[in-house]
Amino acid sequence: MSNIPTPHNECKDANLIAKTVLMPGDPLRAKFIADTFLTDVIQFTGVRNVYGFTGYYNKKRISVMASGMGQPSIGIYSYELFNDYGVENIIRIGSAGAYDPNLKVYDTVLITKAYSESNYAKVAFNMGSKFQNPSKKLNNKLKKAADKLGIELKEAIVHSSDVFYSTIPDRWKEVHEKYGCGCVEMESFALFANAKVLGKNAACLLTISDSFITHEVTSAEERQNSFTNMMKIALELASNK
Repeated sequence: MSNIPTPHNECKDANLIAKTVLMPGDPLRAKFIADTFLTDVIQFTGVRNVYGFTGYYNKKRISVMASGMGQPSIGIYSYELFNDYGVENIIRIGSAGAYDPNLKVYDTVLITKAYSESNYAKVAFNMGSKFQNPSKKLNNKLKKAADKLGIELKEAIVHSSDVFYSTIPDRWKEVHEKYGCGCVEMESFALFANAKVLGKNAACLLTISDSFITHEVTSAEERQNSFTNMMKIALELASNK
C-alpha cells in the first residue's frame, strides 16, 4: 500500500476499506447498496461523486464503491483499490445487454470470460490477449452463494465494449457468433486485467437490463434499484469469506 490518498480516492486510511469491495458502475447504485443492505456505514470517498462506503453485512465488514462507466474508469478505480489500498477482491455488479436468446431481462449472469477489442490491457500492461479471465476461486464461491440463496445463476462470456453507440448495427451478431459472447457491458475486461497483473481476485455478476434479441429494456430507475439478486449473491460471498 502506498501513495494514499490517490488522485481519485480521498480515503486517507486504507483500513477504512474492506478487503472485499463490491463495485457497481453507478454511484447511486453504490449508495443504494450501502443504504439498503449495510449497517454502521461510513463514506470513505466521494471524489467526482464516485462514492465509496464501508459497512457491515451479517456482521462482516464489506465495502462498496462505484467504478463509473467504461474500461478507463474502472481501470483507474480498481487499480488504486488493489495497488494502493490493499484490496484483495473486487466483484463487479452491473447491467448488461443480452446477445443470447437464452438470457432474459432480469436474469443474473456470472461471467466466465471477457472478450474485448479494447487496447486497455495492451497499452497498460503489454498484454496482447483479447480475452481476460475472472478468478476461478471467486466464481466458485459466487456459485455456492447463489445456490445457498436459491437464486438461479446463468453463465456467459461477456463482450466488454469500448462503445455504447455504433453505426454498425449488426456488429453484436458477429461478436456473438465469433467469440461466443452472450451479453455485453463495458468494464469487466479491464477489471480482470488489473487483477491478473496485480495478483488479486476479480469477478463479475451482471443483470440483463435489455435484449438485442427481443428489444426489451429496463428503466434507469429499475437498473439503479431493482437488480437486487446479484447484490445479494455478492454480499453473501463477501460476508462468508
